Amino acid sequence: MKKTKTARKIIKTVKLAKNPKGLDAFFKAENIALIGASHEQNKIGNVLMKNLLKNKTVFPVNPNVDLIMNRHCFKTVLEIEDKIDFALIAVKAEFVPDVVEQCGKKKIKNVLVISSGFSEIGNEKLNENLKSKLEKYNINCIGPNCLGIYDSFSELDAIFLSQQRLKRPLQGKISFLSQSGALGGAMLGNLAEKKIGISKFISYGNAINLNECDFLEYLSEDENTSVICFYVEQIRDGKRFLEVAKKVSSKKPLIVFKGGVTEQGNRAALSHTGSLAGDSKIYEGIFRQVNAIQVDNLEDLFFVANLFEKFENFKNIDEKIQVITNGGGYGIICADQIEKNGLKLAEFSPKIKEKLKKEIPQVNITNPLDLMGDVTNERYKIALDNCLNDPANDLILLVVLYQTPLINEDIVEVVSGMNNKRKKPIVLVIPKTESEFNISEMLEDKGLACFEFPENAIRVLKKFLRK
Repeated sequence: MKKTKTARKIIKTVKLAKNPKGLDAFFKAENIALIGASHEQNKIGNVLMKNLLKNKTVFPVNPNVDLIMNRHCFKTVLEIEDKIDFALIAVKAEFVPDVVEQCGKKKIKNVLVISSGFSEIGNEKLNENLKSKLEKYNINCIGPNCLGIYDSFSELDAIFLSQQRLKRPLQGKISFLSQSGALGGAMLGNLAEKKIGISKFISYGNAINLNECDFLEYLSEDENTSVICFYVEQIRDGKRFLEVAKKVSSKKPLIVFKGGVTEQGNRAALSHTGSLAGDSKIYEGIFRQVNAIQVDNLEDLFFVANLFEKFENFKNIDEKIQVITNGGGYGIICADQIEKNGLKLAEFSPKIKEKLKKEIPQVNITNPLDLMGDVTNERYKIALDNCLNDPANDLILLVVLYQTPLINEDIVEVVSGMNNKRKKPIVLVIPKTESEFNISEMLEDKGLACFEFPENAIRVLKKFLRK
């Protein structure tokens, strides 16, 4: 990518206060000081206390309270005799620098600052005060102005939204890094609904001394992360990002959704986290340069990640797609979308073509392979078995229109059984209809990737195949 004057400005190096070597102290923490703990229902300090207490040892700190949830409440963090892995700070912004000073004296090297009211609202004086305290004691800081962090493996829940209002996703190998807390929270709820599992969630807000590079570097080495999703408005340290992201993407898929790609969006980003989002074309060039996969919407961010997680063991998948359907119209749409997205319809190998002619003579052996409206579970099984053994294709796009009369819920076992052989990736298109059985949900529970519309499936496949 040619570095324009604007690009050079964006990738100007900014020295960080500290590198991310100690980030395990956050995600594998056992002892956590909650500064700003509260006994008042629905207050942030109360919600955090409840979330943390499920699996961690919490030391509540509040100078105005003696007891919170039957636990002794400390006046300051300095009163705590135990070693603290990190301090979670949820007090008014003007008190945060003094609290960090106390953390420094206590030799706490990691803080997560939930509090807002710093550079995102133009309060640069308070921001600099906080920054100087962090530098003075060499403290790692996530935030300020963030939603918090979550780890499904260590069972750390340091998010200030209650589990009743925001259901946490299942355990999985996708980690999600988000500059926006509100967007991150909404996506966690969406992932929980779609039954897409995650490993870690990091909302990093204003990134006062730990930024996206630190977290990407950490996640690239995390054994519980196989795919990284990243929502970003501004890259803080462009030169370092180029170096780090290139290394990350050589190890794990890095999928990026960029906010602030229009003039209005850029202006909104500036008022959100105090960040200037920058020229979208330059960012597109940067993402290409580091081999990150850039998507155009939030839904695709996780659908693409879901394919990478499900097909983690398949290497060097090419673009030749075999479509199997029981509806001719859907086959036509699939063929159209495959060509529009620069992918290819596979051609049957002569051996498999002859075998299919003998085993399902009532079907025209072409791609898309239309199994007709009188299709049975057995016919699907024959078609899938042969296509999975055909060296002429790289993956299967399987359309199942469940409303046809001769298919029943046993189709779930047919498809999942074939998928369990792990010969090739199988991606399903199953339109949602009112029926006795939710076939799509049953197949997702078996570990298959399901889409409602062919267009969505093929658009996501294009990103997955990096075309």
